[in-house]
Amino acid sequence: MPDKAWSAGFIQFLKFNAVGLLNTLVDFAVFTLLHSIGVYTTPAQIISYSAGTANSFVWNKKVTFRDRGNAGGEGFDRMQLVRFIVLNLVVLGISVLLIHLLTDRLGIQVLIAKVLVTFITVIINFFGSRKWVFR
Repeated sequence: MPDKAWSAGFIQFLKFNAVGLLNTLVDFAVFTLLHSIGVYTTPAQIISYSAGTANSFVWNKKVTFRDRGNAGGEGFDRMQLVRFIVLNLVVLGISVLLIHLLTDRLGIQVLIAKVLVTFITVIINFFGSRKWVFR
């Protein structure tokens, strides 16, 4: 049985990463568009991260963690949504702070900083989603 549990966990991890890739593409596309039309970095990050977050909730609830929570993922769980929003607000705050530090304090180009910050926030988000939001 441990092999079956490990296999299911690995498949869930792969699904999370596939959804995460889609979220990241949404986030980066919106961020790049907003940045290219002159929107300041912090508002662009907030808007783009929010677009990726909305996408994330839908796909992770329906695909990645559908076997967990309320009615096998089919019903609406208000507390799950609240936990998801709280987690993503914390991660958003971390991302805004880190982008600011990397660009304004260390002089790193904004899109490179965005990539570096994304690596960090993906890890935080996976563990927060798995252990707290979609438990």
